[in-house]
Amino acid sequence: MASETELAGWRASAEMHQRYMTGMLIRAAAFKGADASTELNFRTFRTQHNEKFKAGIKSLGLDGLPHAVACAQYIYLANHVGGVKCEFIPESDKKAWVRYLPPRWVWEGAAICAVPNDTSIAFMRGFHAQCGVTLGNPHLGFVCTKITTRCDPCLEGYFIEEDRPLGDDERLRFHFDEDGPDPDPAKLPAVDWSEERMVKAKRNYAVQYIRTMLPAAVSLFGEAEMLELTQEAALLIGMQTYDSTAETLGVTGKDAASFGDYLAAMLEAGGDPVERSQDGDATILRTTSWRMMEGKEGVTPVCFDAWNGLWEGAKAAHNRRLTLEVTQRMDKGGECFEWRIAA
Repeated sequence: MASETELAGWRASAEMHQRYMTGMLIRAAAFKGADASTELNFRTFRTQHNEKFKAGIKSLGLDGLPHAVACAQYIYLANHVGGVKCEFIPESDKKAWVRYLPPRWVWEGAAICAVPNDTSIAFMRGFHAQCGVTLGNPHLGFVCTKITTRCDPCLEGYFIEEDRPLGDDERLRFHFDEDGPDPDPAKLPAVDWSEERMVKAKRNYAVQYIRTMLPAAVSLFGEAEMLELTQEAALLIGMQTYDSTAETLGVTGKDAASFGDYLAAMLEAGGDPVERSQDGDATILRTTSWRMMEGKEGVTPVCFDAWNGLWEGAKAAHNRRLTLEVTQRMDKGGECFEWRIAA
């Protein structure tokens, strides 16, 4: 059974990485343009779809259901355990609705005001529109009926199996004149998981997007532009999120040792055991893994530099007089990742 310390770490890690995803997309829209943010979101969700969808349908025991129902129920379950507010309404064997309710998980708080509609649509192009292709069902598509960034009360739509094959441009369609039915709460699929499993699932859900988005940003922008964009986003998110995550972790004080407590907890929440030592007044942290990126294609050293910006930003909020130096790196041939925190 997980300890309260472990649960706190998973909660803090989920919060930090959720906001980092939002920050990267907003930063891309602001400094690279709406098309760049849209393409980054599309590549992220198409990769997520290709890696997770078919296996997820099977692992959740949905592979025996009609395709439209299986897709909608999968999206409901996968998002529900990740902490996303959503609904699922099966209308028939060939039509099933999903609804993402405010507050939108990915566009937290005021961030939604800066999101172009096309960026919001991109995740449906990347994921929902591909479901029929992945399942080998050319009749299956997704119809979007509402989009939150249009100031609709939710993002809503339905999977539908038509009586004819759909063209490439028909797998995602828009019928804004339609309005979906209300769910029966008693009929929503139940997720009977322990608190430990739910908290860890929310951590995994948020971290998975960063695992996907950083390599996607490298492929889209190239290493130099990707690093500038995503590291700046990380610095800002680290600064903005430090207070709430430090409170979750119970970290107080402003010295190097206190920030060592914070960073060690965040690293270990990602599944990377930390070895800690002192060198005079400096705190040294070492870990021999970066589980978030293990086995991931397209990862380059700039992905670590970008992600490490979270901890640079958090350090600045903790105590801007401290230094945080990465003194060893596994992704450049070292035996570990090592951070030195000093006054």
